Amino acid sequence: MGLVEKYLDPKQVIFLDVESRDVALKELVTLLDKVGKLESASAFYQAILDREKIVSTGIGMGVAIPHAKLPGYASFFIAIGIHPKGIPWDSIDGLPVRLIFMIGGPDDRQTEYLQLLSRLTYAIKDEERRKKMLQLSSQEAIIALFEGV
Repeated sequence: MGLVEKYLDPKQVIFLDVESRDVALKELVTLLDKVGKLESASAFYQAILDREKIVSTGIGMGVAIPHAKLPGYASFFIAIGIHPKGIPWDSIDGLPVRLIFMIGGPDDRQTEYLQLLSRLTYAIKDEERRKKMLQLSSQEAIIALFEGV
């Protein structure tokens, strides 16, 4: 099982129909809270927003990777938000964001976090994978795109 794959779960994939970045972020945080990943949804959401204030997590290619690392978490987790039309995000390339990968986890495992971020970024650079993600309507099929990643 790949490094990224082990943190994915079909229950952590959501299809979004919202108009703004902050509402999209809130929906992803709510999803993570519902599946039991968060100790405090409000603290995690605030950490995500604080990170966005430093620099936009819109990395280009229609992708954003909002993230927060907090004390007390045992392992990392990833939620995926898919918005086929796109959301204004203040991305580095100015394009709307269609794919959101929200990462959370412990604040004391920086090496593992950087490896996870590197592998995820590498996988996202695959244009075919991004296109397929926008076409699929099943959470399981989306997760399957990351087998071995």
